[in-house]
Amino acid sequence: MSVTTSAPGSEVRVPRSFWQVAREPRMITLLAVFLVIAAVCGFLGNWQLDRAHQRAHLAATQERVEAEAGGAEPLAELLVPQQTFPGELVGRSALVTGTYEPAGQAYVTGRTVGGRTGYLVLTPLRVSDDGSAGASWAQLSGPPVLPVVRGWVADLDEVQTLAPPTGSVTLTVYLQASEAAAEAPDRPGEVVAISSAQLLATWEGPIYSGYGVIAQADPASPSALVLLPRPVIDGGDGLNLRNIFYAIEWWIFAGFAVLMWLRLVRDAMRGGRDPLASHDPLAVNDPLAVPEKSGLTDSRP
Repeated sequence: MSVTTSAPGSEVRVPRSFWQVAREPRMITLLAVFLVIAAVCGFLGNWQLDRAHQRAHLAATQERVEAEAGGAEPLAELLVPQQTFPGELVGRSALVTGTYEPAGQAYVTGRTVGGRTGYLVLTPLRVSDDGSAGASWAQLSGPPVLPVVRGWVADLDEVQTLAPPTGSVTLTVYLQASEAAAEAPDRPGEVVAISSAQLLATWEGPIYSGYGVIAQADPASPSALVLLPRPVIDGGDGLNLRNIFYAIEWWIFAGFAVLMWLRLVRDAMRGGRDPLASHDPLAVNDPLAVPEKSGLTDSRP
């Protein structure tokens, strides 16, 4: 008796064109998903670009309004106590008169000026004249307090030279929004943030939602204090580069989503017949599939 074994036939894979693969239901579904992702990324990119233009426009409008006003305006015409700070007021010049309360003076740590890290000298100003003859706080518990950054110092070795003047002072200040609250350091008299909410816990209110950065003072500030530059709206010198970079990143993500789909189609083309569309369990490497037995020929003499 002789036994002859014949090898199983091998499957011939026929190359498929790009459009044959792309028109498959699975690929059309993936294309729809990737297009949605690309659309969302494109929308976010356009939104970031709009933000860049809005900030530049806001800064330009601020400069134009202040120029038309002829300089600094009474504080009451820009901001009243306990009012939400409008973003367009950043850097606007305001006139205010009041009396410093030296007992509440604090030092804001970790502030850099000219490449050097030091402290901001923050002093409460009890407002006596904001241009409203007291009308802006008539319904409140009393005259408001305005946090005032009097200047910057490199160290606190000679704190006595930083004492505020006594009596009435008239200030021209640049307005700035209150900062987010932060945990205060262990050293007394020092703070990390200029937060109206935190300062209200130690200063007697009512209080403004923003603070003032001294531009001019009468009487003048001590020579030991370095005056800060005017705050500017982010993007005030033109289009905000950070928003532009964010927009470019989102557009790159949108293009990447489309390229991913193209890559999937090309990979399926290289594989010839799509294994996922085959009814042959061996074509998808099913571990439970049982290979066909070779044909047997039994020859007897």
